[in-house]
Amino acid sequence: MKAKDILAVKGSRVITIHQDNKVLDAINMFFSNRVGSLIVVDQNDDIKGIFAPNDVLKAVSKDPENIRHASVKDFMSTNMIVARLEDKIDYIQAVMTENRVRHIPIVENGKLQGVVSIGDVVNAQLKVRDVENQYLKEYMEGKYPA
Repeated sequence: MKAKDILAVKGSRVITIHQDNKVLDAINMFFSNRVGSLIVVDQNDDIKGIFAPNDVLKAVSKDPENIRHASVKDFMSTNMIVARLEDKIDYIQAVMTENRVRHIPIVENGKLQGVVSIGDVVNAQLKVRDVENQYLKEYMEGKYPA
């Protein structure tokens, strides 16, 4: 299974936030959209980074008194790790684990195609395993002609 297969089921909807928005705006977007990361864009909708709940914690830790004035651009991750549509989910999971990230944007030809979460990867792997188990079980029960 590949990233494109996950996006075919999940969809390609991506929640973005402008880099000049406040951290508190991002918190509201996490909850209102039920997402665990936001793609950060500039005024031209060019991708500038990714913002996750861990970035909120960094902002609060750095200056808790002024959190309501903190901007997303000051705490977002700009060194983004991305994957391609043809990347296999085992590879994506390894990249996520090694880099300790929970969301990876899927980019093809410089264009954002969607975002894959670790939950999406695990669910896809479970589906593959379930199908394989079903085939093996049916084979062992003699349901396939020899």
